[in-house]
Amino acid sequence: MLPLRDDVPSRTVPFVTFGLIALNVLVFLYQVSLGLGPDPRSAHAAQAFVAEFGVIPCRLTGRCVLGEELPPAALTILTSMFVHGGLFHVGGNMLYLWIFGNNVEDTLGHLRFAVFYGVSGVAAALTQTAVTPQSQIPMIGASGAVSGILGAYLLLFPYARILTLLVFGFFVRLVYVPAVIVLGFWIVVQFLNSFITLGAAVSGGGETGGTAWVAHIGGFLAGIVLLFLMRRRRGARL
Repeated sequence: MLPLRDDVPSRTVPFVTFGLIALNVLVFLYQVSLGLGPDPRSAHAAQAFVAEFGVIPCRLTGRCVLGEELPPAALTILTSMFVHGGLFHVGGNMLYLWIFGNNVEDTLGHLRFAVFYGVSGVAAALTQTAVTPQSQIPMIGASGAVSGILGAYLLLFPYARILTLLVFGFFVRLVYVPAVIVLGFWIVVQFLNSFITLGAAVSGGGETGGTAWVAHIGGFLAGIVLLFLMRRRRGARL
């Protein structure tokens, strides 16, 4: 189930959403460029970029010391939101930001939306850190912040129609699906995968890499709470 667009028009130009997409893409292109040089150390440079600007839970909790040359652990909570692990990672996040971000920005206003986005991302990183405080795996990506947008959008426009690509084996079709179903399915997937991942980590006696599913849940719930706290009163402009 891949959403492609919604049917809720923007009342204003969502320049914060556009700016976030542009910044994420530019950082990703720079990150890719680090691994394209002829020097064999280029691949290592790309990996070092992720380790340097990704948020590492054990650094936040003070349970590990991985390098004095790294930025402050608290700062990496913000920088990690603009680092991605691959084309599909950044592409998926930017697609969701493009579809759902503009309408949440309309509702909150530009400045509030920028704060909303950042706080959702911080909440997502802290949630994952609370669950895996000893992890040395860098967390990267805009997924946590985008998850906050999805939580807000679900409350604001539950019956908006989302043009969705459905693929079941050889069955491929474009259909309009209510946002409550698209985003409801999304959050159920996050919960199921978080239970599976955490269960595997416990049974295996260690940590697992891959997607930080718990961070998505934390960002989603933060978005719901922040919407109530930050939503503009009628007539207010910011």
